[in-house]
Amino acid sequence: MIKGLVNRISGKRKDARNTAATPSGQQQASSPEAAHTATAAEVSTADKPRETSARSPERKGGKKRRSRQRGSADSTWSLHDFPVEPQEGKTRFHDLGLRDELMHGIADLGFHYCSPIQASILPHTLQGNDAIGKAQTGTGKTAAFLITIFNDQLCNPPEGERFVGEPRALVIAPTRELVMQIAADAEELARHTGLQVATLIGGMDYQKQLNRLSSTVVDLVVATPGRLLDFMGRRDLYLDHVEILVLDEADRMLDMGFIPQVKRIVRATPPKENRQTLLFSATFTQDIINLSQQWTYQPITVEIEPDSVATSSVDQKVYLVSSQQRYKLLSNLLRSEDCTSVIVFANRRDQVRRLHERLRKSGVPAGILSGEIPQAKRTRTLEQFKQGEIKVLVATDVAGRGIHVDGVSHVVNYNLPEDPEDYVHRIGRTGRAGATGISISFASEDDAFLLPDLEALLGTKLECTHPPEELLV
Repeated sequence: MIKGLVNRISGKRKDARNTAATPSGQQQASSPEAAHTATAAEVSTADKPRETSARSPERKGGKKRRSRQRGSADSTWSLHDFPVEPQEGKTRFHDLGLRDELMHGIADLGFHYCSPIQASILPHTLQGNDAIGKAQTGTGKTAAFLITIFNDQLCNPPEGERFVGEPRALVIAPTRELVMQIAADAEELARHTGLQVATLIGGMDYQKQLNRLSSTVVDLVVATPGRLLDFMGRRDLYLDHVEILVLDEADRMLDMGFIPQVKRIVRATPPKENRQTLLFSATFTQDIINLSQQWTYQPITVEIEPDSVATSSVDQKVYLVSSQQRYKLLSNLLRSEDCTSVIVFANRRDQVRRLHERLRKSGVPAGILSGEIPQAKRTRTLEQFKQGEIKVLVATDVAGRGIHVDGVSHVVNYNLPEDPEDYVHRIGRTGRAGATGISISFASEDDAFLLPDLEALLGTKLECTHPPEELLV
């Protein structure tokens, strides 16, 4: 019977994928049959066939949850409260036919015109097309896929009853900090929509995250691969009703060895013909191209090349220094008056740990972010850094990927990164939101050989100088 069902549904795609948005942003609701065609065809994380009766009331201990009443835009707010003048060469969010509830959140965030990737990709993704986007961090890709998700969900409300643990959209990202940042952005954008967002990350209390899923019909789940598989393995989460799947920083997930896990997750969602898939990556290697072909269906491709690989708002310096002098140089730098908020990057966890301990013993208020630190403590440390309670943050590249803090005055590369792409991400933590910043890299006898590859990526020579004498005293 299951085999026959699979044969009947193959090649079908949910109606919303083929429905064009009207000028007002309204779309026809997708049919319940199309939205749920993958129920019996997919394989759970335990690699066992799902039962065709999975929608029965007995599932989830007999609990059933009805679809919530959708939140509507504040009756006192309208697009007239958010005037944005047309400008040649720029795309307004007004021009995309988005729902008013979503536009209200966009207005609250002060977004007036689309970034290049948003202007290029949203006209396609809002029509239900799959997309592959090449873009660096900070280009606005997060808002692009969140707007796509929320507008689709508002235009195509589900019919009938829904169950807890069955999100309609899923975003997978490689690091906990990045997941939390995406979820925070999602909460802001969805503030007036009534749509519910849940975050699943390792290092945090499983039961608390389960309570959130069990008490609310969640529309969007943002997760790291490992914790998502935990929920799927315990049958606390089902992905057979996912309508939109987003894979963020796919190149980073590849580098971190997450692709086998991601493949298991993707297999648990409806077939690619029956879902919308958005994949974003800072680089398009052959491996990423191969994966995108496996996971997307007739995608459009958008490549946004920044004007320069490294932001022009960051003053980049490279100090030639011996490995024995690095800590003295760092210590003196941190005591200078212009170093008000500093992120120090090192390559390994043990280096970060030792550096953090030395700074604390020297009386420098410092926090630490690395994979071995419990997530609750990492979250608290990042909040303290944002509030200015601690001046220095010592981090690895993995932990640093999700750091979005305005007002960071300096980034210090205690070690040159082995991957040149990491250098771009590191220095991008400063010089944000129209401000200027300073990046200082230490080049020693054990890592100076990495400079040529770094310069090749940047497309420019880095001026290497000896540090001022007073910083070595």
